[in-house]
Amino acid sequence: MNTRTVLTLFVIGILFSCSKPKSSTTGWDVNNHKNGGFQANLDYQGQETGPGLVFIEGGTFTMGRLEDDVMYDWNNQPRRVTVSSFYMDETEVTNVDYLEYLHWLKRVFGETYPEVYETALPDTLVWRSELAYNEPYVQQYLRHPAYHFYPVVGVSWMQANDYCKWRSDRVNEQILVDLGIQELRKDQYDYDNFNTEAYLYGLYYGEPRRNLDDVADPDNKEGRIVRMEDGIFLPKYRLPTEAEWEYASLGLIGNTEFERVYESKVYPWSGRSVRNADEKFKGQILANFKRGKGDQMGVASSLNDNADITAPVKSYPPNDFGLYDMAGNVNEWVMDVYRSLTTEDADDFRAFRGNYYETYVEDEWGYVAEVDSLGRMQKRPVTLEENLDRRNYKKADNVNIVDGDLQSSIYYESEGLPEGQDPMYEYGKSTLIKNGARVYKGGSWKDRAYWMIPGNKRFLDENLATDDIGFRCAMHRVGTPTLSTPHRNE
Repeated sequence: MNTRTVLTLFVIGILFSCSKPKSSTTGWDVNNHKNGGFQANLDYQGQETGPGLVFIEGGTFTMGRLEDDVMYDWNNQPRRVTVSSFYMDETEVTNVDYLEYLHWLKRVFGETYPEVYETALPDTLVWRSELAYNEPYVQQYLRHPAYHFYPVVGVSWMQANDYCKWRSDRVNEQILVDLGIQELRKDQYDYDNFNTEAYLYGLYYGEPRRNLDDVADPDNKEGRIVRMEDGIFLPKYRLPTEAEWEYASLGLIGNTEFERVYESKVYPWSGRSVRNADEKFKGQILANFKRGKGDQMGVASSLNDNADITAPVKSYPPNDFGLYDMAGNVNEWVMDVYRSLTTEDADDFRAFRGNYYETYVEDEWGYVAEVDSLGRMQKRPVTLEENLDRRNYKKADNVNIVDGDLQSSIYYESEGLPEGQDPMYEYGKSTLIKNGARVYKGGSWKDRAYWMIPGNKRFLDENLATDDIGFRCAMHRVGTPTLSTPHRNE
């Protein structure tokens, strides 16, 4: 029985059958209004795989440099880390995927807030070069159906993040529609549009079709909305972390027997060559990249990668996780803020740099504030004052912690910085590194093979875009790290 079927049964009242499960703590019935109505989904069968995603079983691996550091960046020193299980898009987000997003934004916000749509538009002028004729790509690459299944480019890190948030809400909204809980509303405008967080806080009503039965209040004929405890909603779509992306790209699951990795990888495929060693496809290029100066696609009648710029997704074989184009085609944004050195303080479990902690804005009565004009929850950064007793974090902005903050600078003993001095990274003076510098990885149609090595990385300002950077989404795996049903002691 799949997860969606279980959820459907849950919605129509499986928890309220004659046979009531009992609490192992108190012996009280669970899901019984006579006992006060404590409700729990004890039949949860595991997370459903969201649209477009592939399951990536986590594990330990050596993150970082796999070949000589020919750029002398010293920014990917090898270290052992563990990545927990997650999901990742099978392919890069395509033009047609992004056009669906733009269509929704224009339909919902276009009349009152046209700037929302305009802000999301990819920068098609990234195709221009002063000494090349690329106007056809400027005019046609994003919207012409010939390029529908090519990866979207000209998208900044900020735009990619906004897309992930939008996709999360549309997928969860569709789940409610599929389960018959909500009607699909095509008349959503401005603040009145489905947002997962707003719905969970009761700030979006929508058009209910059949709410869940309210065990705590059986006289409530209208029922109740879905809660996090029901396990119906999927976690948020987001960009993968650098560690997740690199782990997924290597795909060592295909080179592992029990816990022994019997062959390392340089690229997302086995071997050190960029050509296919399989007898049936021997000699074929395994990714879309630039073979050498002036060689973008090979010789006519025998094109080496059959692509002059980007290529349609799924044009080349997937890696052992079933992911396409983890090398070449376009570089991909990841979630991390760039730093050149990996410090000894970096976590070896779910490694990530870029945490910025927020909480919900509250009204004068202490309740969560109403949504903003775009239907989104209002948030504010956490403050030092409200976290004085915490040991795991204090402040909201942890982007430059132990690498760029005052404590890690030469002025760490000073009460304050000398006038005109920055703690470490003097952006625009001695470096281009700043807190808005984001990592991208994977190599592209205009890069040499060196950049297709999963451990190699570069960075770009989060507000900038190019003709060779795209992205794909990821999602956290809740519960067990494998797809098998967990064992429980009965």
